[in-house]
This record gives sequence, structure tokens and C-alpha cells, in this order.
Amino acid sequence: MMNTSAKRPVPANPAETEAFFKNKIGLGISYDIGVRKIQVLKKEVQVYYINGLTDTLYIIHILEQLVELNNDQHSERNAYELIQNRIVHQQFQKVKTLDEMVDQVLSGLIGITVEGETEAIIIDVRSYPGRTPMEPDTEKVVRGSRDGYVENIVFNTALTRRRIRDERLRFEMMKVGERSKTDVALAYIEGVADPELIETVKKELKAIDLDGITMADKTVEEFLLKQGFNPFPQIRYTERADVGAAHLLEGHVLIFVDTSPSVIITPATIFHHMQHAEEFRQAAAVGTLIRWVRFFGIFTSIFLLPLWYLMAVEPSLLPDKLDYIGPNKQSHVPLIAQIMIADLGVEFMRVAAIHTPTPLATAMGLIAAVMIGQIAVEAGLFVSEVILYVSAAAIGTFVTPSYELSVANKIVRVLLLVFVGFFKVKGFVIGSTVFLLFLVAMKPLNAPYLWPFIPFNPMAFFQILFRRPIPGSKFRPSIVQPVDRFRQPPDA
Repeated sequence: MMNTSAKRPVPANPAETEAFFKNKIGLGISYDIGVRKIQVLKKEVQVYYINGLTDTLYIIHILEQLVELNNDQHSERNAYELIQNRIVHQQFQKVKTLDEMVDQVLSGLIGITVEGETEAIIIDVRSYPGRTPMEPDTEKVVRGSRDGYVENIVFNTALTRRRIRDERLRFEMMKVGERSKTDVALAYIEGVADPELIETVKKELKAIDLDGITMADKTVEEFLLKQGFNPFPQIRYTERADVGAAHLLEGHVLIFVDTSPSVIITPATIFHHMQHAEEFRQAAAVGTLIRWVRFFGIFTSIFLLPLWYLMAVEPSLLPDKLDYIGPNKQSHVPLIAQIMIADLGVEFMRVAAIHTPTPLATAMGLIAAVMIGQIAVEAGLFVSEVILYVSAAAIGTFVTPSYELSVANKIVRVLLLVFVGFFKVKGFVIGSTVFLLFLVAMKPLNAPYLWPFIPFNPMAFFQILFRRPIPGSKFRPSIVQPVDRFRQPPDA
């Protein structure tokens, strides 16, 4: 952004600093960039700030403290030292280049220059606009905390620190984006997280060469994993602070991106996307039941429609007791076309629900259920069984905790339907096998995507199937290769 000034020191003459801000930063043109000039002990002091990103009361307090120095008789030789001592603020830093000063000012801090000095004082008085922490819509629980991550990275790290008061918890801050200079924090517990994983993630973040990451965590994900057109999520997102803290204690590495309420969890397998906080807020038996229901729903979202269509076009595959499966009446529209149209209609409703204002959502649901679904069946466009099974598959999609995984599974379902439509039984077998092999081949951040199913780890797979009580969960997941394997003392 400002390569010509990357090594330019802070000028001793305040007029040169002001000229730089006018020519390069837009002082006097952009209304939100401001400067306040005052005289302190016969030296000009300039305070640079961004309206809307700073707390005005803090700035006024600092200015009052500096102006009061004029009431005392001090030598001009000690003016700079007196100014530093008078600024009673916990976030105090000195920078020697204009580039550093500008980066900090544009981030919401204030920069103070003193006539005759070739360094600037940086004070953190940020007050970012944003909402208060609240429970995320996509990860609601019956019982549990109602606070969640927001768009302010400072709030998010504080919510995590509140839950893990370990002196080894680290938040490494860096700026990503040549122009946006977005704050990104790498979170991990030293002595628990794998050092190689930490270095790999840190290296990938520093290698991001882009003008800005305005789409925040999603942009970071695409640079981190380079997934291309692979629809399956290779990292897990969460907006719950308790979920983020739980994964830190397991040995995962988290990535916080300013302006995003979602936190990236690495590494992640497909089973991480099938978990939900509700399982751990209930008794172990209840959590296990919830987990099995969810697994069945996810299986239904992928395979129910292709299997039903296969049985409908190949009735000989059905045993005598299940011969009622399949359409009871014929329609002028081919069965595969009915399924595709109905599935597309469900997708229309999903997208429309996202863009529909809340007061109109109920009306939209009535239109979809009554005016479209029922009339389409009565008009002969669809047979009723198609609506039934498409709806069941859609419910399975909504059961999936991870929105990204649910959309990827929907794509797989459509591809399986196409395979079955062309090749019948062979198409279903080939499509399912290719799907499984595709998942097996995925290794985001060197973590097998189907672990602990493939490669098989009996103890870990048992914990996937059953929600074990916390007192019995003594070991951290080996998939993250933790330095400290034990969550509890070995003799506990």
C-alpha cells in the first residue's frame, strides 16, 4: 500500500507528518480521518485518529492530561518524557516509522507525535461498532451459555480467555491483506497443540498475498486449504465460545478473524461437522441418542432419495413385504424429473427463507406448503410419494449441524440420483464407492478426513458412536497429535 514510506521515519517536524497524512492517507478529504493539534510546553503535539473506531472519551481524557502540563514550570528538555509519563493508559507503544504509525491509526488506535521527536506514541483506544455477544442462531442449545462470538476480535478472544485461564493460552496477532490489514489471531495452548500444526497454519497465514480479506474467515479458509471446487468443508466453523474453548483444550488450533463472528477450528474431520454442543449439554445417554438421530438424518439426506428411486425403477429388488414402496400411480412427468424439480423447489425455499424478512417467513411457508406442494400433486405434476421422500431428505439436510456439510451432501445426493438414473444398480454402487473413496483421499492439514473410521481407531471410533461421560474421557484425540495426551491425570 505504501511501499515508498515503508522505511521512512517519523519526521521531527510535525508539518511533514501532516503533509504525509494529507497526501497519502486522505486527511482533509476523508471525513473520518482527523487530527488534533495542541501546544504542550512550547512544543506542537499532534493526535491522529479515525472517527468511529476510537473512544472519544479516552481521547479527551488524554488531551486534558497533556494540556495540564502547561500549568507547571518544566524545562523544554524534558517535555517528551513528561508527555509519556502523563499518558496513564495501559496500552502504550512507540513506533519509529510512518508506515507503522499509519497501520495502527487505521486500525482504530491513536498516533501522537511530538515536535522534535522521530518516533510516535501509539495508544489503544479502540471502540469498534458491533453487537453484544448473543447465542448464535445456527448453534442453539436447550441448556447452556447464551453468549457467542461477535464481529469484534477483541471480544472474541476475551470470551475464550474467560473460559480458559491458562497461562499457556496464546493469541498470536498478525495483519493479513495488503490494503485491508485485517487483524487475524492464531489461538492455541502451548504444550498441548502440535508445534508443527501451529507453524504450518502460521506459515500459510503469512503467505496470504491479497489486497484484502473482506469476506474474512472464508477467504482465509480458501488460502489455508486451497480446496478449489471441493464442496466438502475441511475446517469447522463455530460461533459458540464454549465450543471454541473445548477444541482448544483438545489440542486444536483456532483462527480468529476480525469482522467475523465465526472462528475457524483446525484440523477437522467429517465427524467434527456432525457434532453439536447440545450433545454435551445433556446426559451421556441422551447425548448418544441425539447423536444417533443426527447420524441417521445425515445418512437420510444423502441416500434416501437415490435408494427410493432405485427401488421404484427396479421393483424386483424389493422383498415381498416391502412391495408397497414406489409410486402408486403414474404421472406424465418422468419420476427422475419429478424428484429433481421437487428437490430444486426445496432449494428455492431455503434460499428464499434466507432473503425473506422474518415477518414474511410464515406467509412464504404457507405458500410453499399449500399453494405449491398440494396443488402440484392434485394437478398431476408430482406423485405424493415424491413429495414425501424429498421432504424427508430435506429434513435430514436440516438435521446436519454444519451448514457447509449439508450443502455438500445435497450435491452428492443429486449426483447419485443422476448415476442411478443412467445405470440403475451399477450406478448406485459406483457412485457410492466413488463418494467414499473421495472422502478417504481428503487429508486437510494432513488429517485423514474420515478418521477414526478410515484409518480405523477403535477407541476413538467408539467415542464417535457414543457420547462418553467427561470423567471417562482421559485422552485427547490423536488426530491433532497433541504434545500432552492426557486431559486428566493417568491415575484419575
